[in-house]
Amino acid sequence: MSNGIDQTKTLHIYTDGGSRGNPGEAALGVYILDSRKQAVASIGKRLGVATNNVAEYSAIVEGLSWVLLNKKNLSGLLKIDLFMDSQLAAAQLNGLYKIKNAKLRDLLFEIKKKEAEIGTPITYTFIPREKNKNADRLVNMALDNRMNS
Repeated sequence: MSNGIDQTKTLHIYTDGGSRGNPGEAALGVYILDSRKQAVASIGKRLGVATNNVAEYSAIVEGLSWVLLNKKNLSGLLKIDLFMDSQLAAAQLNGLYKIKNAKLRDLLFEIKKKEAEIGTPITYTFIPREKNKNADRLVNMALDNRMNS
């Protein structure tokens, strides 16, 4: 159990992206819990000027990147449940809608590449915004320059 991460079962990754204006100053938030529902990571990053959808997808990429960076500490990982409050992103990632925007398509390819590198089943689930408060808070902290990561 190195790094304080529960070595077994499921990671719960909550992601959010937002922009002030669309496009406008954008940021992402990622909040990760282990299978015991203990927080193992909180990430907030500014993205510069981007659309809200690009910010949403960038948050997903960031969450999967964290998994890859910490893979050696996640040896018992069986599953990743990724939650987002973007119905569009969830539907597109689950193959229900096509992605026409070139930038989002590039981000989708990056997500699929990371999925293959991780090699663990990943589910993408839409949740209401009120159930995604931690990731949303991280977005706003980053936009307000109150995050160091």
